Amino acid sequence: MVPYTIICAYNSVNYLLIPLSLRVCMNIYVGNLAYSVTDDQLRELFEEFGEVVSARVIMDKMTGKPRGFGFVEIAADSDAQRAIESLNGKHVGGRALVVNEARPREEGNGNGRPAPRGPRPTRRF
Repeated sequence: MVPYTIICAYNSVNYLLIPLSLRVCMNIYVGNLAYSVTDDQLRELFEEFGEVVSARVIMDKMTGKPRGFGFVEIAADSDAQRAIESLNGKHVGGRALVVNEARPREEGNGNGRPAPRGPRPTRRF
C-alpha cells in the first residue's frame, strides 16, 4: 500500500490526499505582513508565480486582529521556490516581507516551553 499524507489544504475542512512520493505542494511562511493585508491580497501577491492552493493571514484568537504573518500553499515546488526568491525582502505595505518555506509546527504550549505531560498536580492551600 502506498503511504498517503495530507499535502494541500483546500480550506479548513477539505484536504487533498496525495502519495508521499508525488508531493507537489509547498507551504510558505510569510512574515512581517502589514496588519491591513487580507487573505485575498496575500493570494494575489503569490498568484503571479503559480497556482495558489490556499492563502491565509493568521488572526489573533482573542482580538480577531491580524498577527502580522500568514501562510501560502503553492501547487508546484518550483513555483514556490521562485516566489520565495522573488518576494523575500520585497516591500509591501511599507514593510519588508520575510518569505521562506514553512517549518513544521513544534510541540509546546505556545510560550516557548514544552507541553506539560500527565495530569496537573493538585494544589493545596
